[in-house]
Amino acid sequence: MTQHTLSEKHIDQFLDALWMEQGLSKNTLNAYRSDLVIFQTWLKKDLLQAQALNISDFLAYRFKNGISERTSARIVSSLRRFYGYFLRENHISIDPTIHISTPRITRLLPQTLTEDDVERLLNAPEVSVPRGIRDKAMFEILYATGLRVSELVDLKFEHFNLRQGVVRIMGKGNRERLVPIGEEALSCLDTYLHSGRILLLSGRQSDYIFVTHRGTNMTRHAFWHIIKRYALKADIQKPLSPHTLRHAFATHLINHGADLRVVQLLLGHVDLSTTQIYTHVAQERLQSLHAQFHPRG
Repeated sequence: MTQHTLSEKHIDQFLDALWMEQGLSKNTLNAYRSDLVIFQTWLKKDLLQAQALNISDFLAYRFKNGISERTSARIVSSLRRFYGYFLRENHISIDPTIHISTPRITRLLPQTLTEDDVERLLNAPEVSVPRGIRDKAMFEILYATGLRVSELVDLKFEHFNLRQGVVRIMGKGNRERLVPIGEEALSCLDTYLHSGRILLLSGRQSDYIFVTHRGTNMTRHAFWHIIKRYALKADIQKPLSPHTLRHAFATHLINHGADLRVVQLLLGHVDLSTTQIYTHVAQERLQSLHAQFHPRG
């Protein structure tokens, strides 16, 4: 068995264990695989033979070739989990990552929209046509719930309890959460389900809530193009991301006094520190308002 084949076997064993024990998503497992394969290609020997100096040299090599702090930190995390697993399984006696420090990441504040920006975006779709009815419902649901775009496009009827006004989401790591939906979003969804969606499907069947004019389910890529088009129409000049309305949802909740832990639950964050970044966004807004309106600001 070649060193490459042996490493592939070890990578498969590690990823199978992660999937069985933690139920990680396919995208997360693929990211681990990619990091490990790249390291093995550079290492040119079995991964279990790597030493701390090999890992340090590899990280220095990657950093010299322009990888970001975030990517470097992710690689260290991948290697740490890989070698931690094989140490527990008694395949190695020393974890080569034990003295490898994780690069510090300069945390960027998420781009967010003002409440006026969101209002213009929500009102941009033309609700006299099926696509506009659908787009308005998607935007309203996103802003009302803070769902990830991937969670939005995967929604099916079974996820909703319209009578109680909640949606059940299976998020990252198969963690389930219940998120309430406001009256405005529910009204837009009801209009879409009883008119726009029926016209878009034209007699075809789909389990998905949000569909295209071809009768297929909406995709993240298609939604990205949709929100960019409406942002242009609404004259929103700020850089957008697929999570624009999710960021706005969290920031505006905190601006209006929502408890941080409640926002954490609604967003489906495991770690409160992930949610805390929105308090910095809110703090910047407060400082701006103070400087603008206080007589000695």
